[in-house]
Amino acid sequence: MAYNIVLIEPEIPTNTGNIGRLSLASGSNLHLVKPFGFELSDKRVKRAGLDYWKHLSLNIYENIEDFFAMHKNKKMAFFSSHGEADHWSVDYEDGMFLIFGKESVGLPQNITQANLDRTYKIPIYNDHIRSLNLANAVSIVIYEALRP
Repeated sequence: MAYNIVLIEPEIPTNTGNIGRLSLASGSNLHLVKPFGFELSDKRVKRAGLDYWKHLSLNIYENIEDFFAMHKNKKMAFFSSHGEADHWSVDYEDGMFLIFGKESVGLPQNITQANLDRTYKIPIYNDHIRSLNLANAVSIVIYEALRP
């Protein structure tokens, strides 16, 4: 079984393209929740994802409510700079949904507040950095999840 990488309202086409490639490389499914800050046909998505995009297991949802209604009973972990526990403490399981917010503001506050016990952060060791690039954050998490 594969992991499920979820991007809620992604804004930057190159990040989404890179995460698409990462999804395929890691054997994961990619879930994109609208609205997007770009069109999926944007050449920057295709360029970042190279010719791998056509091989993705891709699921698209019209909004956050549709996504959560469809997967309400699934195991999920949410990733935010506002998480209390580190990403190393997630009890990763096959089929789990790994949920990331949009580049500018992260996950909506109502989602993190409702899931505090399942919201994790990637530690940042410098006060001058607010957050990591979304594609980098997804890479860190998915390969931690895959670690034997």
